Amino acid sequence: MQRELVEGTYQPGAYHNFFVYEPKRRKISAAPFRDRIVHHAVVGVLEPLYERRFLHDSYACRKAKGTHRALDRAQDYLRRHQYFLKTDIVRFFPNVDHQILFDLLARTIRDDRLLNLIRQILRSGEGVLQDEATPRHFPGDDLFAVLRPTGLPIGNLTSQFFANVLLDPVDHFVKEELRIPGYVRYADDLVLFADDKSRLWEAHAQLAGRLATLRLRLHADKTHLRPCASSLKFLGFVLRRTGRRLQQTGIRRFNLRLRGLRREFREGRIGFREIRQSLQAWLAHVREANCDGIQRALWRRARFTRAPAKIDDPESRPV
Repeated sequence: MQRELVEGTYQPGAYHNFFVYEPKRRKISAAPFRDRIVHHAVVGVLEPLYERRFLHDSYACRKAKGTHRALDRAQDYLRRHQYFLKTDIVRFFPNVDHQILFDLLARTIRDDRLLNLIRQILRSGEGVLQDEATPRHFPGDDLFAVLRPTGLPIGNLTSQFFANVLLDPVDHFVKEELRIPGYVRYADDLVLFADDKSRLWEAHAQLAGRLATLRLRLHADKTHLRPCASSLKFLGFVLRRTGRRLQQTGIRRFNLRLRGLRREFREGRIGFREIRQSLQAWLAHVREANCDGIQRALWRRARFTRAPAKIDDPESRPV
C-alpha cells in the first residue's frame, strides 16, 4: 500500500454498510482495514494544520474536547445568558458537497499528492448516502446542480474531520461577524446564547444564509428559542442551570440494550467481559448526570442468568 500511495496508484476499496438505531436510524459505512489506515494517516497530517484555527467551542472529534466538555460549556452559557437558540443541519453528512469541501481544503493544503488522495477518499463515498440525501436547488443553480457529488460516509475518521473543516468558517462567522456571545457546536448540532431574543432570531436568519453558500440547510422544525431558565436538550441530556439529567429516550435505549445483553448472555452468545465493557461505556457517558436513582433502578433489573443446558441423549434425561 505504501508503494501505491507514493506512485499515486492507490484505490480505496468498497464499504461495508450496516445500520444502527441509537439514537436514530443511521447508515454506517465501514471502510476496509487498509483504507482506515490511510484515513488515520491523512487526519494525522492535517490535524496540526487545522487545530490551531478551529474555534474553541467546536467539540466533536477533537482531542481534549468531546461530549462532556460540550455539555459543561453549554451549561456554563445557560447560567450566563437569558436565551438560547438550538438548531441543527438537515441531513448533514449525506448532503456535504464534495466540490465545496475540496475547495476549502485546497485553500490550506499545497501538496498535490495529498490533495489527489483526499479527492479519492471523497469519491469513494460518492453515492453511499444517496438514499438519505435531500438534494435541492440553491440560488444561482442550474438544472444539473442536484447531480453534484455529495455525501461523507458515517464511520470514516476523515468524515468526522472533514465535517469540522467544512463548518469551521460557519463557527467563525457566528462568533466574529455575528458576535454571538455564547456558542457551542457538536458536529451538526448548534446552540447560540445571548440576552436578546431578536438578536438570536436575526442570527438564525443570517446563519441560514451562510450555510446556503455551503449548500446546507437548517432544520426549521428542530429550531427552538427558549429562556435559559428553562431546560436545554443537548447530546442526550437535559441541561438546567443547576443540574443535568438523562433524556427519557436515552433511558429507554439503555433499557433495550440491557434486555438484549441479558438475552445474549442467556443464550451463551456473550460473556461477562462483553457485558462489563458495554455497561462501563454507558456509565462513563452518564457519570456527570443527576441520575443515581435511575441507575439503581436499572441495576436492580440487571440479573444475568444462563439458560439450562439442553439434554439431547434420551438415556441421560431424568426419569
